[in-house]
Amino acid sequence: MRRFLLLTAAAFASASPSVAAPLDDLALRYVTLSLEAGEREPGYVDAYYGPAALAEAAKAHPRDVAALSHEAEALAAALTAIDLASLDADSRRRRTFLIGQVTAARTRLTMMTGTRLPFADEAQGLFSVRPTLKPLSAYDPVLARAEALVPGPGPLWQRVDAYQNRFVVAADRLDPVMRAAIAGCRARTLAHIALPKDERFELQFVTKQPWSGYNWYKGNATSLIQVNTDLPVRIDRAVDLGCHEGYPGHHALNMLLEQKLAKGRGWIEFTVYPLFSPQSLIAEGSANYGIELAFPGPEKARFEARTLYPLAALNPAEAARYDRLLDALKALAGARMTIAADYLDGRIDRTEALALLQRYQLVSPERAAQSLSFTEKYRSYVINYGLGQDMVRAHVERAGPTAAMRWKAMERVISEPTVPADLLP
Repeated sequence: MRRFLLLTAAAFASASPSVAAPLDDLALRYVTLSLEAGEREPGYVDAYYGPAALAEAAKAHPRDVAALSHEAEALAAALTAIDLASLDADSRRRRTFLIGQVTAARTRLTMMTGTRLPFADEAQGLFSVRPTLKPLSAYDPVLARAEALVPGPGPLWQRVDAYQNRFVVAADRLDPVMRAAIAGCRARTLAHIALPKDERFELQFVTKQPWSGYNWYKGNATSLIQVNTDLPVRIDRAVDLGCHEGYPGHHALNMLLEQKLAKGRGWIEFTVYPLFSPQSLIAEGSANYGIELAFPGPEKARFEARTLYPLAALNPAEAARYDRLLDALKALAGARMTIAADYLDGRIDRTEALALLQRYQLVSPERAAQSLSFTEKYRSYVINYGLGQDMVRAHVERAGPTAAMRWKAMERVISEPTVPADLLP
């Protein structure tokens, strides 16, 4: 079996004119490790589009968690032992990427045994970043901003929720609104980044999920984009999801990694995407920042008023005011991490967490429950949205003041073996 898998990987890599031989075997072992870990924990592998034989072998004969942990430790040691002088610059980046991914695998395999790590330690092990969390009181000035925008009696979250519900897209209008939003996101991305000519996506509306949207990448420049309709979908979510799940978010990132690294370089490690890995900080951070890169400043509200509000039968005159409130709400993103850490580390119970989510995310009990169910399932993964976005934004905007400079930097982030440390000054 070992010889068969090596031959499979060799056949995959042969399409590439540039293969870093010292890393190829370790990359294959990493892919095999990831696929077998996926058999031990459903959802561990978010996407795989490599040789079918590897997935079939992993499904037929997955090692147990203890053996996989031993393999992850051996892989980490082997990667660390490689003489950097023997590698070119691209191969050094490849090695750094693999070390981060294998470290995440070791952490997650430890968690599969029932071990629970403190929030910050878990985030560091899985996503290569140790979050700095602000106290919730730091967000009180943001609440005051929202208070001024939506004055009146009753709890602030209730007033904000009621105001936002004026912008719900009716179920029978959701499909055209979402497709128009995605088309707008795609057009703005294509103006700066070349994408595969045969790329495509399927759009589905689903229920009973802890997330609001998801991209399931299928390989060959194809994605399934799902939108959760458990709760009413508001007009602002159309562009957010269109950019985040589509362009220049997850769909674009996965296509470029497949095209340039998996196929273009023969780097087999880019055919598998373990959800709990540094890849997710890059993916979620770039997908969130991609919204404001594609629609900077007031352009999002203008696009919505011109294109989406008529499709949704909403009053476009309200778009600018609603956008001002949304800007205030975005400044509360970090509070979600603080609440998640306090809840997962046992400093607050579920009832307290739900109350704090309502207060500091300004959401209804139903939306607070959906948010907390996400945290319960994905745990420290929540750092990838706010912290990841902040890191990608800072990195991209250091590239220069013009849109062309920033889009070029964004393209490098989503098409190269980028790791969180690459985003730092």
